[in-house]
Amino acid sequence: MSYDVVVVGAGLAGLASAALLAKRGLSVAVVDRNFKPGGSCGIFKRDGAVFDQGSSMCYGFGATGFAPHRFVFDCLEEPIAVVRHALLYAVDFEGRRIRFFPDVDRFAEELGDAFPDSREAIRRFYRDLHRIYRHVMAETPQFSTPDETDPHEAAANFRKHPGSYLRFLSFMLGSAEGLLKRYFKDPAILRFFDKLTSTYCYTTVAETPAVLAAVMFVDNHVGGSYYPAGSTLFLPGLLEKSIEAHGGDMLYEREVEGILFEGGRACGVALRGGERIDARDVVFAGNVWDLYARLVPASVSSPRRRAWAAALEPSYPSVVLYATVDAACIPAGTPPIVMAVGNPDRIDESEVTIYVNGLDDRTLCPPGLLTVMAIGPSFGDWPAPGSPDDRSASYAQRKAAETERLVALLDRKFPGFRRGLRHAEVSTPTTIERYLGKPGGSVAGPKQRIGQHLLKRLHTRTEFPGLYACGESTAMGTGTPAVTISGISAANAVLKAHGLPPFRHDAARKDQVTRLDRPATWDDVLSGRSPAVREIMALANECAFCEEPACMEGCPIDIRGILRRAAVGNLAGAKRLLAAAGDRACGDCDPKECEKRCVRARYATHPVEIARTLALIADAEA
Repeated sequence: MSYDVVVVGAGLAGLASAALLAKRGLSVAVVDRNFKPGGSCGIFKRDGAVFDQGSSMCYGFGATGFAPHRFVFDCLEEPIAVVRHALLYAVDFEGRRIRFFPDVDRFAEELGDAFPDSREAIRRFYRDLHRIYRHVMAETPQFSTPDETDPHEAAANFRKHPGSYLRFLSFMLGSAEGLLKRYFKDPAILRFFDKLTSTYCYTTVAETPAVLAAVMFVDNHVGGSYYPAGSTLFLPGLLEKSIEAHGGDMLYEREVEGILFEGGRACGVALRGGERIDARDVVFAGNVWDLYARLVPASVSSPRRRAWAAALEPSYPSVVLYATVDAACIPAGTPPIVMAVGNPDRIDESEVTIYVNGLDDRTLCPPGLLTVMAIGPSFGDWPAPGSPDDRSASYAQRKAAETERLVALLDRKFPGFRRGLRHAEVSTPTTIERYLGKPGGSVAGPKQRIGQHLLKRLHTRTEFPGLYACGESTAMGTGTPAVTISGISAANAVLKAHGLPPFRHDAARKDQVTRLDRPATWDDVLSGRSPAVREIMALANECAFCEEPACMEGCPIDIRGILRRAAVGNLAGAKRLLAAAGDRACGDCDPKECEKRCVRARYATHPVEIARTLALIADAEA
């Protein structure tokens, strides 16, 4: 196989890059070891309830400010529906709930009520940062990483507001702690901001670069906090839809064993099993440690560079509880996202962020239930995936103990939680590494601390010609907007190398983002589609997209992949997979036999209607 570009990794960064490249007419293949796209952004299901496996709070869809998700979907001309949260989130800090309103001035008043001795300093702090943010980022949006910033554009923007730019550039040199201490003297409010940076950046204020904190403290208010309507399945699923609509190939369950080089230039990838994919350019969308320790041959890279990558400090490991509870267990007025600070003086395992997105999106849960995700740090010594300890009784006991610890924490937060508990399971750092490829369960890649931030991370253009990089190991770091920016930059760098126009901000470009009222329902998500497409999407969304799908035992087609595509409206991609089975809808077997093995029959009134759904897809207009 040969392509213009092969993208290694189907996380949001790789998908954004591949979609933009395919939109410009390049032949693109995306290779991923998983069976679905999204990396940390995606879902799994338990008894009909939907859980976000990682990303659950999305910025970057706003009409103003730092909005890379909106930019990408507008460029792709691919519609997407989102729900905007009324609050960005709430922080429970030292016995008080502090609500983060989208309006900066209203939030400053809320924070002033919590820290009355710092009220005037709070107003001044947010007023100053808001002005700088507006001048530097919001008035002329730049969707590129620092290493790919056009110097001519930067100079033109500098001339508009030189004072704000000089102030912003001064943030490059110091810490968030230094910035905050210019405004605040009260140790309590400094501890509060410490909790914000530890939640967002996985670093303390002393570690966090001021430039990252300054943007973070304001941008979330300007753009707002969102959830993809219908679940986070839609965010990667619609990027995949665009890739396939423009002729790109999604190659799942293929493991890249090495990047190929000829004459010092990247020229493709080698897959496990001996398969080779040739390409003029390679975009790597994985982690920096994997790149230098496993994929780039030692004969090509330098010992110094390999040592640099190995020495990068990761963010701390995480543990996640996934639970289903009676809706009555969550008090009225609870926001969908709550950051619960356990110890205000340091980061420890009592700190947890709680997501109850079903409050704003009713598609996630059966009636009367809510899904709850609670994520926090884990500082224990967890086994490596596949090691003997990974299969030991002691590991199973530790998982059970972690489940109990987090359920007890949520029961203290929401009295009666334990009584209403219907399901609970925990994802340890071992689990996170096994399924998401995060070394040691470090969900945020290399720590965004001073000394290994921005240009001191992996650059978009690596030292190897033909090899580009995007993802959380690169200059922008972690979070769905940041990795999407890195994917845009990688795509634009490749486009320039091919002599094609890069994607730039265009205020006249048609808006593809639809904001739904809260709480969203399936009727809202499916609104505006034809009756035939609505029926297909509704049927396909009954699928659990199982890791080990019983329906596919002995079946020659990818039922799971077809239904997953159809669930987000990617009928062209679904039909393409279905056509690969040949003339019969389910290859050489009877789709009714596949239905008999469907796991949905264990918890619902009927299995997924595979035969009917496949027939509707086959007859549908893509």
